[in-house]
Amino acid sequence: IRFFEGLANDLRHMLAGLGLASLGDAVGRTDLLEQTRRIGALDLTRMLAAPVDGVRAWAGQRNLRPQTDTPVDDEWLEPVLAAAREGKPFAISSKIANSDRAVGARLAGELALQRLQHSEPVSPIELDLEGVAGQSFGAFAIPGMRIVFEGLANDFVGKGLSGGEINLRAEGDAARESSHHVLLGNVALYGATAGRLLAAGRAGERFAVRNSGATAIVEGVGDHGCEYMTGGAVLVLGRAGQNFGAGMTGGIAWVADEDGSFVSEQRYHPDFLSASSLADDPESAAQVYELLTLHAASAHSQRAEVLLMDWEATQRMLVKLSPRPQG
Repeated sequence: IRFFEGLANDLRHMLAGLGLASLGDAVGRTDLLEQTRRIGALDLTRMLAAPVDGVRAWAGQRNLRPQTDTPVDDEWLEPVLAAAREGKPFAISSKIANSDRAVGARLAGELALQRLQHSEPVSPIELDLEGVAGQSFGAFAIPGMRIVFEGLANDFVGKGLSGGEINLRAEGDAARESSHHVLLGNVALYGATAGRLLAAGRAGERFAVRNSGATAIVEGVGDHGCEYMTGGAVLVLGRAGQNFGAGMTGGIAWVADEDGSFVSEQRYHPDFLSASSLADDPESAAQVYELLTLHAASAHSQRAEVLLMDWEATQRMLVKLSPRPQG
């Protein structure tokens, strides 16, 4: 709360310095803007020109997307908050569909607010779900929240993850060959700050982009994995795509390189990362062994079980990626 109060005060001072009483007064004031640099032939002169009719802001209505169904987690809110107030754990079992977006996010927000008001840790809340998860599944989950999901998930899984745990388990044939099947979409863990994501399957592109503190285990990623990552740890147990670690300045990553192509084709970004064998780092190897054991137990990953069976070979196959000093 103090942070937002300070931010509001700073904003008021900035507006006052421009002679404005509110953010609303700043809308349409193109006279307060200027183009500070040009890229190629980009010229914003026409965009910054004063309107000839004097109308500075659009006066129509927003194109709101109608919400015809009640969000699935609405009915969970009151019993979860009541249990939290009494310091009791709470468990939920439910099926969800891809029309259910940001499942768990509202719970996370309300629980965080309650904790802020009462200065008490959140009692354990477990969501046991199955089906197909819509966008932003498990977004902003906080400490005390554990989400176990069996099925397929769309983009932005664990967006802004803030201390909670998300376990994604495959089903059917995908569970038996998890590293060959995509289980979750693009941009998982975008902006995550803490917590844990265990996925017994492959993820799409830009996995853990801007991750600053979460730990993740996944069985393959598309292009641009760990882009702009500044903290946390990511273990990839299968193939990783191109441009891995672009802009990565913190944290640690390990990637399976079974055929040697990840290093030989330099699919990681050498300006930001240095690559070494996990076998040459006993301390890091112990950390990975612990993560693999957790992945096998929590995400029911057969891939993790196979890698643990021949630990010596696994250490030789995994590549450790460490950020290079910048500047």
